[in-house]
Amino acid sequence: MLIQISTDRTLHGSEQLIRHFEVELATKLSRFSDHITRLEVHFSEETNAGEGLGRRCLLEARPAGRRPVAVSHHAGSVADACRGATHKLESVLESVYGRADHHKGGDSIRHQDGRAGL
Repeated sequence: MLIQISTDRTLHGSEQLIRHFEVELATKLSRFSDHITRLEVHFSEETNAGEGLGRRCLLEARPAGRRPVAVSHHAGSVADACRGATHKLESVLESVYGRADHHKGGDSIRHQDGRAGL
């Protein structure tokens, strides 16, 4: 899974910051790495009505053979915005791939070896 991180002109994205988020995202999304070819991350600073300045993290996952999936999260810090967006993306990917990997036709309780509980 290739991870590409970018920031808007208002946020400074140092190499250390970028490496930190690459490692964090790769770790959190590792169970989906066989399905995702590329993950695009964009951090920005935005003004929220009545709340002042905030940080936004936009994650766009590019699954192989499927449409891209995008989520975003607003928070007071870049780290909190990234955590929130990552959590949302995990939920979306789990609903897509969790169902795809658990389809009908698998062994049922009637086909298990042994006689459990007897």
